[in-house]
Parts: sequence; C-alpha cells; structure tokens
Amino acid sequence: MRLVTLLAALAISSSAAIAQTPAVKSPSANNPAAPVPGANSFTEGQAKSKIESQGYTNVSGLKKDDNGVWTGSASKGGNKVNVRLDFQGNVTTK
Repeated sequence: MRLVTLLAALAISSSAAIAQTPAVKSPSANNPAAPVPGANSFTEGQAKSKIESQGYTNVSGLKKDDNGVWTGSASKGGNKVNVRLDFQGNVTTK
C-alpha cells in the first residue's frame, strides 16, 4: 500500500513539473540563448504577428532558415533592423 501511495505521489509531482515548462518562455523576456534552433511550428502569419507584438512594424521578407528560425526585416524606433523569431517565441535582432 505504501508503495502505491509513493508511486502516485511521484507521478503527480512529475506531471506538475512537466506542466510548468512553457514552450514560450515569457511574453516580456527572451531566452538569453535566443534565437534557439528547433522545430518551429509558427506559420508565417503567426511569426509576423509575434514580431509585431514586440513593437516592430513593416515586418517583411520572412523566411524560415535551416535551424527553424524565422528571419526577415522590420522597423522599430525609426530604424530598419533584421529580426529573428525562434520556436520559443523569442524575437531578436542581428
């Protein structure tokens, strides 16, 4: 009986730890290792919207590279920049 109780408690704590790991880190903070290579499921439209949500305008020329990172150009603060979006939702400039 104790073994069953222990196994049940372990299963619950393991699933809680898994549930706390988001695919997108934080809407207000990038992963310091960004852009992170990986299988990117964002469509081009979703990628554009995510980049725009970070304050960029005139997002254009989006292409997904061999690392699964969307790359393109955009404007922010009156400056034209190259932008990148990884599978975690991190938006960076290069």
